[in-house]
Amino acid sequence: MRVLSWIVIAVVVLWAAVPGVFTGYDPIAGVPAEKLQPPSAEHLFGTDAVGRDLFARVVHGSVHSLTGAFVAVAVGLLVGTLLGLLAGAAGGLLDEAVMRVVDVLLSVPALLLALTVIILLGPGTVNVAIAVGIGSVAAFARLSRAEVVRVRQADYVEAAFGSGGRFPAVLWRHVLPNSLGPVIALAALQFGVAILAISTLGFLGYGAEPPTPEWGLLISEGRNYLATSWWLTTLPGTVVVAVVLAASRISRSIGRERA
Repeated sequence: MRVLSWIVIAVVVLWAAVPGVFTGYDPIAGVPAEKLQPPSAEHLFGTDAVGRDLFARVVHGSVHSLTGAFVAVAVGLLVGTLLGLLAGAAGGLLDEAVMRVVDVLLSVPALLLALTVIILLGPGTVNVAIAVGIGSVAAFARLSRAEVVRVRQADYVEAAFGSGGRFPAVLWRHVLPNSLGPVIALAALQFGVAILAISTLGFLGYGAEPPTPEWGLLISEGRNYLATSWWLTTLPGTVVVAVVLAASRISRSIGRERA
């Protein structure tokens, strides 16, 4: 299963990097005479309501979903890890203040928090990615803080301070590297969660504008034809589910390796 998960992620990354290798169809222009054709050898995922090849739209849409997920994970990882590092290392009032803010963020459903940020920033792929990333900051901060507190009490860290090491240098050289294992595993998990969240927000109309081939938007466009053209929602949805499950499986394997 682990090998299969890496294969799924590798294929999707290749879709985003070199889509022309996997399909020769235009993801934007369609042939009206070929609309709503079921999956076949010519059109692997069938065609949509205006005759566009659905597989081409899924392949070309991967760049939007993956880029958004990477941005979301980067925002959550960088901001959350920094907050957790500062809170766990400094302790005292700073720790209390940061953790109370984290508790408040964790009490708000992630999708609701992302929608709130989107209302402030406006719709769009980049803004959706930032909103999803902000929604994950609290999870990264809490985990990072717990790991920093654990590592901060280790003998080699105390020895580094005792030998005259300065606070920032000890944090950078000893505390941070030895507390990142679980955080990296969480980042792999959040990658799948971010794809699902970005697809959900795209489905609700907050992401890319038509005719951009974004995964959530593809599913949204196909829902009006669900009774007669099942492939318009089922096949893009299957791709999203496969990527999310693969990221989750990779996250668990990373967590076990670093435990």
